[in-house]
Amino acid sequence: MDTLLSMRVFVAIVEAGSLSAAAERFSISAPMAGKHLQALEARLDARLIVRTTRRQSLTEIGREYYERCRRILAEVDSADSLAESMSATPRGTLRVTVPLTYGAQFVTPAVTEFLAAFAQITVELDLTNRMVDIVEEGFDAAVRIGALADSSFVARPLKPYAMTVCASPDYLARAGTPATPADLASHECLGFVHLGREAGWRLEGEDDAMHARRTQSARFRANNGQALKKAALAGFGLVLQPHALVEDELGSGALVAVLADCLPKPSPVHLVYPRDTRATPKLASFVEFMVNKLGV
Repeated sequence: MDTLLSMRVFVAIVEAGSLSAAAERFSISAPMAGKHLQALEARLDARLIVRTTRRQSLTEIGREYYERCRRILAEVDSADSLAESMSATPRGTLRVTVPLTYGAQFVTPAVTEFLAAFAQITVELDLTNRMVDIVEEGFDAAVRIGALADSSFVARPLKPYAMTVCASPDYLARAGTPATPADLASHECLGFVHLGREAGWRLEGEDDAMHARRTQSARFRANNGQALKKAALAGFGLVLQPHALVEDELGSGALVAVLADCLPKPSPVHLVYPRDTRATPKLASFVEFMVNKLGV
């Protein structure tokens, strides 16, 4: 077996926590990932990982070998990046992570245009609301919504992310149209949750007590904007979601915007990538394309 590939699989097994999770990263079967591990152990004549039905742990040799493998693979990747940077043609695979709704509405259409322009580049787009560790999880770039906490990344500004409060005409005819945040006390407010916590919608002019009462009274919560939009279209209540997600429905009249003067300020959006990453042609071309397409 290819020793470098086996080393990569071994590192992935350690970092992902299981054979099956590591196998997914390389699009191979779990048994094949196990064979890569066995090949290394046979070559070294030493056990690297001790596995039980519930967990796995590194042996003493395994811990040392894992650290050496990480350094060796980093050097190999650096050498590959250097060679690639000397090529005039952007090529290779880009792994990019983006928030779910923003990625579906904005990044996906832009990526398809990017791929049409750069035929030798492949993009693996990860749409998730989880805060991904770009470096540890092997991503080239990410889109971040909100204030940036980590200055170790290069950050290119994109257009701010605006929100809208809206409901169906049937709901507003039945429950009335709120004129101020205080009016929401008598309305069904659909709640957005993230990691089990209300990631909610705080409006301008809404105090903490008002926000807490509305949050606690939400009878329907979901961690997906599309699900909340469906509930709003069905006439269940008011929803606060990115304007891009409900733009078509607002245009058709299926949803009606309210409380326009009380909306939260648009959130800043940035395309970020590690500061110490060599700007390979594939990454540089992607960054410039996205900034031109979605930038301020």
